[in-house]
Amino acid sequence: MIIPWQELAPETLDNLIESFVLREGTDYGEQERSLERKTEDVRRQLKSGEAVLVWSELHETINIMPRAALRG
Repeated sequence: MIIPWQELAPETLDNLIESFVLREGTDYGEQERSLERKTEDVRRQLKSGEAVLVWSELHETINIMPRAALRG
């Protein structure tokens, strides 16, 4: 189930984004990016609709996923 990010309290959204960024461990190549920059990027993707918050009833967890990953 997709959760509209706008319905979350700002502090809750901040915590979700930071938790997501910290657990992703994504390799950004030779140029490292700060935690602040990574969280700004995720926030921008949520606002633009490129990424969505997804609640899993089975696992009782929330995750941030690319919208395109939900298709098909």
